[in-house]
Amino acid sequence: MSNQNKSWHERLHATMPHGSSTTSKNPVYLPDEPEIIVRGKGCRVYDDKGREFIDFRNSLGPVTLGYCYPEVNEAIKAQLENGIVFGHPTALEAEVSEMFCERVPCAEQAKFLKTGGEACAAAIYIARAYTGKNHIIQIGYNGWLNTLGVGAKILPNQTSMEKPGVPAQISALYHPTSWNNTEAIEKLYAEYNDDIAAIIVAADYRDFEAGRTFYPWLREFTKKHNSLLILDEIVTGFRVALGGVQEYFGFKPDLCVYAKGIANGMPLSVYAGSKEIMQTCKMPGFSISSTYGGETLSLAACRAVMQVHAKHDVVGHIWKQGEFVWGELDKMLVEKGIPVRMMGVAPMKQIAIQPDAPADMHKRFFSAAYRNGVSFYNTSYVNFSHKREDLEEVLQRMSRAIEEM
Repeated sequence: MSNQNKSWHERLHATMPHGSSTTSKNPVYLPDEPEIIVRGKGCRVYDDKGREFIDFRNSLGPVTLGYCYPEVNEAIKAQLENGIVFGHPTALEAEVSEMFCERVPCAEQAKFLKTGGEACAAAIYIARAYTGKNHIIQIGYNGWLNTLGVGAKILPNQTSMEKPGVPAQISALYHPTSWNNTEAIEKLYAEYNDDIAAIIVAADYRDFEAGRTFYPWLREFTKKHNSLLILDEIVTGFRVALGGVQEYFGFKPDLCVYAKGIANGMPLSVYAGSKEIMQTCKMPGFSISSTYGGETLSLAACRAVMQVHAKHDVVGHIWKQGEFVWGELDKMLVEKGIPVRMMGVAPMKQIAIQPDAPADMHKRFFSAAYRNGVSFYNTSYVNFSHKREDLEEVLQRMSRAIEEM
C-alpha cells in the first residue's frame, strides 16, 4: 500500500512515535478532530479536508497574536532577505535582549535558546553552579525535563512514578512538589541539609490567585536558605502580564524562563535574571551554547511581538475576551447540566471534567466541539485575533455541540 493511499494519521504513526514530534499534538478523537492542520489565519485553522475551526489550542500556547499576524510575518520576511544565522552576533541579539530586559522585572541580562524546556535546563544549570548546591525542587510542568523526578508531571496532565532512561542517582536530585504546598517544601529543605540549589515553579492555572501569597513566600524562603527562585514563565509571560507573574504579583525571582508567547509561534526561548547570577555563564568550565540561539527569524519575530505590545493592549484584550467567552461557555454548561467547567485564569482556562462525569465525557465534549468547528485543548488560550464576533460565533457553535451531547 503506497503512502498516498494511507491517511495522514497512519503515515505519521508509521515513522514517528506518538505520530508527532510533540506528544500532545497527536489527535485522539478522530474523525472529528483534525488529522493535520494545513494553514491558519488569525484565530482560525483549517485541516486537509477543508474544515474550519475557531482555534484555542494556539499551537499549545505560543500563538499569542494570531496565526500569520501581519506585523510578525512582515518582520520574518524582511529578515529572511538578509540571512537566517551567522557566525557572529547580530544587531537583533542586542536589540531584542535590551527590549526584553526593559519589560521583564528581574531581567538584567538575557540569553536565547529555542525551547522552554531547554531554557529551564539552562536556568537549573546556572543555579547549581552559582550556589554550589545539587538538589532541585520542581513545581508544575517545566517541559519534558520534568521526567527526571519521580512522581513529576511528564505532560501537563500526566504524572508517572516510572523513570525509564533516568539513572536513579540523577532522579534522586529532583523533587516534584505540588503548588502552594509550603509544608512539603520545608520538609525537603530539612531533609537535604541546605543542599537545594533552586526551586523552579510554574503557575497552577486553576488555583492561580494563590500565587498572591505563595510567590512572596517562595521569594523569602529561598533567600533565607541561600537558594535561587526560578520562575517558569513559559506560559504566563506576555500573557497574564507582559512581565508575567512577577509583574502581575509584584516580586522579583532570581532567574526566569520565557518561551511561549514571545515570538508568536517562532521557536525562541529566553533565560534571564540578575547580572550577578547570569555572569555565572562566564565561569571557567561552564558552558551553555547553541548554534541557533541567535537565529534571526525568531528574533525578528520577537522584536515585532514586543512592538505590537507597545502599540496595543494585547494582554488587556486577552483578559477581557477570555473572561467573556469562558464565562458565557461555563454558564451554558451549567444550564444544560453538562459536567464540565471552565476553571482558572481567563488567558489560559482549563477544561475541567467534573468528578461525577461519565467516563467518556472528555471524549464526548471535545468531539462535539470539533464537529461544530471549535478546537479546544485541556488548557485553552485566547489570542489577540479573537475578536468579540469570533467569540460570539464560538458560543453559537458550542450551543449546538452541547445540544448534541
